[in-house]
Amino acid sequence: MKIGYCVEGSTDRALLNGLKIRWCPDAELVEGRFRGELRPREYSKACLELQTKGADVIILLRDANDENWRAVAKKDLQACGSSYEHKMVVGVCHRNVECWLVADAQYAGIRTRRPEADFRVVNPKRVFDEAMQITARDRKEGKISEYVQQAPLACWLTNKSFEDFYEKLRLQSKRIGCQLENLRAS
Repeated sequence: MKIGYCVEGSTDRALLNGLKIRWCPDAELVEGRFRGELRPREYSKACLELQTKGADVIILLRDANDENWRAVAKKDLQACGSSYEHKMVVGVCHRNVECWLVADAQYAGIRTRRPEADFRVVNPKRVFDEAMQITARDRKEGKISEYVQQAPLACWLTNKSFEDFYEKLRLQSKRIGCQLENLRAS
């Protein structure tokens, strides 16, 4: 099985890799274009490229920044085109992906040996990057992927945009045969 994706950057890619290893380890990730290289009018073409590469599922993951994440997700899904809707998972982080990564501030603090209060901020990008020692030269994708693999993801469901992404992944998992853990039972 192949999971195609378009993301904003390396942290997003690492998050997807960690989830893939956790939930569908035999799947192959197929990289599309980074979202910074795409305008919404090009999403349909990016989906076609991923479908041509054999993607069974296509994930578009991006940050909402200061926009309403639900409205962004709806607009992005429409921009992908109805012919891909059956295999699409559009995930929109309510601010940025770091908000998902520190949704459980206690876990973030334990893993990075920093006070959990450091992660209870509106925009945790800077503090997460510092705590993980992410630099322009070393994006720490392996370390982030492993962080996600071991994370208590049920706690991340308190973040409504992650909960929405998880539910969409869960629905797709039924279609393609991956078994996502029931986070609500944790």
